[in-house]
Amino acid sequence: MRRFYSYGPIDTDEHYYVPRKELIENAYTQLIGHNPQKGGHYITVWSPRQCGKTWVMQEVMEKIKQANQYEVGIITMERAKEIKSEKKVLEILIEKLQIAFNRSFPAINNIDELSRLFTSRYFQDPAILILDEFDALEEVFINRFAGIFRDMFISRTNEREKTSREKTCLLHGLALVGVRSVLGIENKSGSPFNVQRSVHIPNLTYDEVKEMFQWYRKESGQEVEEAVVRELFEETRGQPGLTCWFGELLTETYNHDKNNPITMINFKEAYGAATHILPNNNILNLISKVNKPPYDEMIMEFFKTGDKIEFKLNNKFINYLYMNGVIAEEKVDINEYYVKFSCPFVQKCLFDYFSNQVFSHLGLLIHPLDAMEDAIDEQRLNISNIIKRYKAYLQKNREMLFKDVPRRKTDLKIYEAVYHFNLYRYVYDLLKHREVEVIPQFPTGNGKIDLILKYRERVYALELKSFKDMYTHGKAVQQAAEYGRQLGLKEIVLLVFVELNEEEAGELEQEVEKEGVNVVVIPIGLLP
Repeated sequence: MRRFYSYGPIDTDEHYYVPRKELIENAYTQLIGHNPQKGGHYITVWSPRQCGKTWVMQEVMEKIKQANQYEVGIITMERAKEIKSEKKVLEILIEKLQIAFNRSFPAINNIDELSRLFTSRYFQDPAILILDEFDALEEVFINRFAGIFRDMFISRTNEREKTSREKTCLLHGLALVGVRSVLGIENKSGSPFNVQRSVHIPNLTYDEVKEMFQWYRKESGQEVEEAVVRELFEETRGQPGLTCWFGELLTETYNHDKNNPITMINFKEAYGAATHILPNNNILNLISKVNKPPYDEMIMEFFKTGDKIEFKLNNKFINYLYMNGVIAEEKVDINEYYVKFSCPFVQKCLFDYFSNQVFSHLGLLIHPLDAMEDAIDEQRLNISNIIKRYKAYLQKNREMLFKDVPRRKTDLKIYEAVYHFNLYRYVYDLLKHREVEVIPQFPTGNGKIDLILKYRERVYALELKSFKDMYTHGKAVQQAAEYGRQLGLKEIVLLVFVELNEEEAGELEQEVEKEGVNVVVIPIGLLP
């Protein structure tokens, strides 16, 4: 019986997978060419990490082998990562070429000599090379290799009267895998490799994720509730590595009774473990990428609830975060794209990480003799009275809390996200021993933050906003009412952070009913 697997390229005999036939066929057609007699294309294969690039290209290689017309090899340049010596990089390349094509190649002294290897002296048939982890190389080598590959492609097109087999250079097709971020984006002088076509590896669709779990049902005989598959997809947005990791947790680690269906109870347990106690290389890698300037500062900006940030892949910082799986693009019009987090699970993990980093110590949350009788009883919560305590805590501890927090370099103002981190940590720490579940939610992926509190089978929602002006504030009240309706609630709290003192901010406090939902507006003054 197969298993869900997220630890590298999958084995189709042992693991659940999605065939991705159209994607494989597209890459295959690009490499052999629409008119193979004239030659194939030189392509880049790109996507954020853990989207299955390597497996797709392994499948493409097998399909090419079946055609029995080309010599094809796939090698990875991961071992050459951070190597500064051109000679050493070439030694690794030659070693891997010899293994991939099962023949000897001579040593070469510089990258410009690479074209000598792809001639009739070493190949009887046209060759197709797949260079995986090509972006592991130092940028100077990437550009040098790209330049020589472009030269080889042009030299082949100059011999138009010859078939691919007769050309001087026999490198029929080339795939550089994972290089979108380094060809033409980070190279200040422009890309020398402007002949390549681009193959993008997307996330899995909902139907593809559903297909894998249907396969599991058929093999195991165990049902999986449709709500589980839907929630898994919504949390991961079909990112292959995370999808299969959660598949493993649900069908193995937290599958306590295989005689009964996998339900949302299983999912909640697996999700709780995934966000609190289980290391995941994908998430650990993301954190390592963003836990340094300027990316930590950009994450702070992405968490703001006001204006969206425009998505431009030619911005090297946005490109870096996209290629590392931190962010994705949100299309709102034919020529309008904005930044959003790649999926809710990634956003939640980053929110947890930064909130704990920024506020590792909160101090005394309430007076030791405060029994909180007006805030929580055996049946319900009183959100307004909980927030009253937070406001008092904020005023008392402002200097200690915000002394060393991240600030914008432009005006030295505290990032909006810092206040959200602080509120979340306060409410979470205050109520965690009282059996209240406090869950940050990110319904849009690009700044909108809500806190969902669950207590005694009741749900309470707090929508967080920063005050900009009265017009946008009015829209925020309306949006909060709509969100309350979506949750099936009769009341929702809109917390508004205002850059005024508490007395001035108090003018925004109100309760208003919007189409059957009571919106309680509670302002929080940020100035002393």
